[in-house]
Amino acid sequence: MAFDNQQTGRFGPSDNQQAGGFGPKKMYDVDVQCSKCGAKITQLPFEPDPSRLSQLLCKDCHRARAQSFRR
Repeated sequence: MAFDNQQTGRFGPSDNQQAGGFGPKKMYDVDVQCSKCGAKITQLPFEPDPSRLSQLLCKDCHRARAQSFRR
């Protein structure tokens, strides 16, 4: 029995994926401010919950917060 090394199916690349990656992420346009530093946020990689718009962090504040948990 021969082993088929073609990566198709559940874990292989699909039409919308680039080889070896997941492809571009859908971005959502918003017009809010960072709750920590006040920087303008114009795009998010997720659809924000309208009830939590006042709790959003910009990329820099989010990165700093995530690094504080790793120490």
